[in-house]
Amino acid sequence: MSHDTAARHPVATPQQGGGDQPSGGRASFEFGGECRFCEMTRQHHPQCARRLPKRIILVRHGESQGNLDMSAYTTTPDYRIPLTALGAEQARAVGRGIRDVVASGGGNWKVYFYVSPYERTRATLREIGRAFPRDRIIGAREECRVREQDFGNFQVEERMRAVKETRQRFGRFFFRFPEGESAADVFDRVASFLESLWRDIDMGRLDQDPSCETNLVIVSHGLTSRVFLMKWFKWTVDQFERLNNFDNCEFRVMQLGPGGEYSLLVHHTKEELEQWGMSREMIADQQWRAAANRRSWAEECSSFIDSFFDDPKDSESSSEEEEEKENGKIKELE
Repeated sequence: MSHDTAARHPVATPQQGGGDQPSGGRASFEFGGECRFCEMTRQHHPQCARRLPKRIILVRHGESQGNLDMSAYTTTPDYRIPLTALGAEQARAVGRGIRDVVASGGGNWKVYFYVSPYERTRATLREIGRAFPRDRIIGAREECRVREQDFGNFQVEERMRAVKETRQRFGRFFFRFPEGESAADVFDRVASFLESLWRDIDMGRLDQDPSCETNLVIVSHGLTSRVFLMKWFKWTVDQFERLNNFDNCEFRVMQLGPGGEYSLLVHHTKEELEQWGMSREMIADQQWRAAANRRSWAEECSSFIDSFFDDPKDSESSSEEEEEKENGKIKELE
C-alpha cells in the first residue's frame, strides 16, 4: 500500500470542537492527510488509523471423519462432518502451539479468530480456545467465505474418487467439481474476504488497545488456506499448483518483518518452505519480504518476472546494443 494514498493509509486526527470521547476513554477521530510512519505494530504512531496485526496464522482443521473414511460423505453433508477423537486431540495440541508462538515475545498480546462455518472447523476452534485465557481473546467470528471448497452434491463414493482423480490430471486450480467449485472460485471469495479483513483492520474492530499486540488466527481448510496465501503473496497459478496441502492441524505463520511486510520466513525456515512445495523464486520473495522496507516495495518487490519472460534484458540500452550487433552481422554478410 502506498504511503501517498490517504484513503488506504489514513492518519487519524482529533476532531475539532466538542472533543467527545466514546466509552472506554478513547478519543474520537476523523480520517484525513497522509501517514508518514511505518505500518508496523511496534513502530506505529499513536494517531495513525491502521495498526497491523503482528501475525496472521492459518490453521487447517483437525482430522475429520471424512479424512479417516471417505464413505462418511455418502451419509453426512460435508459441512456436518465431525472431528475424530484424534482430530480433537490435534486441535488441543495446536492451540498450545499457537499460544506458544504468540506469547514468545512476552508483553501484552491478544488473539482474534475467524472460523469456517463447518462443524470440523468450529470444533477445532473450540479445542484451540482451551489454550487461551479468556482475557487474551479479543473475539471470534464465523466467516462463510473461508469455508471448504464445494465438492458438489454427490454421495456415491466411487464417483467421488473418480472425479478427484480427474482433478489431479487436469489441474487443481481451474478444475470445477460437477455442481461444485473450482479453486479459482474459492480464490474469488477469499479475495472478497480479504477486502473485509482490511476494513476491519482500518476501523479498529480487531484491535481496541494500542498497547496490545494483535494476532489473527484463521481456522479453515487446506485448499482455502493455500488460496489465501496465493492471493496475499500474488502467486501465479503454476506456483499454486506446486504447493502441498496442509496436514490436519498444521499451521502457517505470516509475521511482520522489521520493515513492515508479512513473510513466512520470519517464523518458519527455508527448509520448511521447500517441504511445502515453494520454488526458489517464491522463497526468494519471502526472504525479501522478511527484511523489506515498505517504501521500496514498488522498486524492489518481486513480480515473478522470470515466470513470464525467458531472458528479460537488464535495460533498454542493453537491448539496443544487442540490436546494433545483430545489424552489424547482417551488414558483414551483405
